This record gives sequence, C-alpha cells and structure tokens, in this order.
Amino acid sequence: MLPKQNKEQLWIGRCCSAVLLFGQVLLHLLQGKTYYRKILEHMVTSGPGSLFPVLLVSGFAGMIFTIQTARELVKFGVVSAVGGAFALAFCRELAPILTASIIAGQVGSAFAAELGAMRVTEQIDALYMLKTDPIDYLVLPRVIACCLMMPLMTIFALVIGIAGGVFAAAQFYQIVPETFLESVRAFLEPSDLLIVLLKGFIFGILVAVNGCSWGLTTTGGAKEVGESATTAVVTTWVAIFIIDFILSLMLFEKPTF
Repeated sequence: MLPKQNKEQLWIGRCCSAVLLFGQVLLHLLQGKTYYRKILEHMVTSGPGSLFPVLLVSGFAGMIFTIQTARELVKFGVVSAVGGAFALAFCRELAPILTASIIAGQVGSAFAAELGAMRVTEQIDALYMLKTDPIDYLVLPRVIACCLMMPLMTIFALVIGIAGGVFAAAQFYQIVPETFLESVRAFLEPSDLLIVLLKGFIFGILVAVNGCSWGLTTTGGAKEVGESATTAVVTTWVAIFIIDFILSLMLFEKPTF
C-alpha cells in the first residue's frame, strides 16, 4: 500500500494530467479529426442511457425543495413567491448540479473503468501500433458526446423538477399551478436558461475529461481500475462544485461599488 503522502502526490499528478488532457482535446478538436460513429454511441450512453435516474432524482428534488420552501413562506403569507424562490435556487443551481453529479456517477465512472481496463490490458498500446491516436479515437468522441448531451439532460431535469414542484405545491399547500408557474416566470429571466445551458456544457467537459484522464493514467490491475473509477467520480464532484461556485460569483453576484 502506498504511503499517504505518495497517494496525495499521485492524486495531484493525475489531476494535472486531466488539465493537460483537456488541452490535448482542444488541439485535436481544432485539427478536425473525429470518429462520428463513436460520438453517436457515447451520446446514447450519456443521454438516453442516463435519462431515467436524472428525471427521477430531479422530480423528487423538486418536490422536496418546494415542500421545504413553501412551509416557511406560507407562514409569512407570501404564497405567491413560492414558485419564484423555487426557480432561483432549483433552476439556477440544483438542476445543473444534480444532473452533472448523476451523469458523473454513471457515465464518468464508466469512462474511467473502460479506459482503465484498456490501459492495464495494453489495448491502448495496440492502438498506437495501428497508428491510431487514442485521443482521437477514445477521448474526443466521449467529450463531444457529453458536451452535447449534458445541456439537454439539464433541461429535461429542469422541466421535471418544475413539474414536481407544481405537484407538491398543489397537493400539500393548495397552491394552484397557475400561481406557481407565474411566480417562476416572474423570477426567472431568459438569461437564466442560457446560464443553465452554459453550466451543462462546462459540466459535460468536466465529466468526460476527468473520467477519461483517470482511466488513461491507470496502472496495475483490476483493483486499480476500480479505484480509478471511484476516484474519478469523487474528483469530478469536487470540480463541479468548485466551478459552480466560481460561475455563480461571476454570473449572479453584483458588484458593490
């Protein structure tokens, strides 16, 4: 077993490798060599293959958040603001984060495990022998697929979350759907939807690049493949929250001067 210090150094080194891999992906993308069939395959995995858990979690999260919000706002007699409070928190933050976290756990871990297994069984070395660049064949299609599907999945999560909020507000607090949706419309701006799409795009890059990087840097055997998949998910979650914090400061925080 590696000493703790060596493990930390290895983790930092592999995180740096993920940053370098992102630069390679940009360079190869500009060169324009892509495998479109592989992109379609990974789009199915990143989209329809992950749709059910995303919708299920978003629906229940919308209901839970509405119950907690409405309980407090009803006490102060501001029932008409329930939908607006829901919109500001769930639509701006919770929907993109929940969607990215679920896809990181399902898709990102799969990417890390697949590429890790290929690395330890020397299949990636075989690609070099066949004069096929692993970045073009393995990484770039996965990154493009996640970048395309993550914003779409986030919109689906947003719609189902709002539907869950409408249901909870009507069933438990007798707030008619029209009042709830009008409040959502009043508080949300068109730019908020663009920000949601932007977050989905960025989170898609994080999920794909991090999963692929941890897979490609795997050494050892089956145990290390499992560790890479698990650590890739945890690292991606941490990165998602850090990036979301930075984006929130940049996009929503108003200057005080």
